[in-house]
Amino acid sequence: MSPLDALWHLIGLFLPALGTALLAAGGAKLLWRAELRRIGWLRLACWPAVAGAATLLGGLVVFGRDGRMVTYGLMLLACALTLWWAGFVRGRP
Repeated sequence: MSPLDALWHLIGLFLPALGTALLAAGGAKLLWRAELRRIGWLRLACWPAVAGAATLLGGLVVFGRDGRMVTYGLMLLACALTLWWAGFVRGRP
């Protein structure tokens, strides 16, 4: 495997976590506009992206391969929980 192929594999592994985090943060900013006014969009997107990437890596280690539906379900749960934590628990004055 060439280094370029390895890069594409890593991008393919982490892209679902990044895409889910970006969509979830954008949706949260739209739905809870008043409550999340003081919290930056980047902060709302970074925490779920890290949690989703860690979940995908954990699923790869536990199941031995990428792309299991259980892993994606856990990634969504981790993304939702960290988005709630970053926006509503940690963001309180």
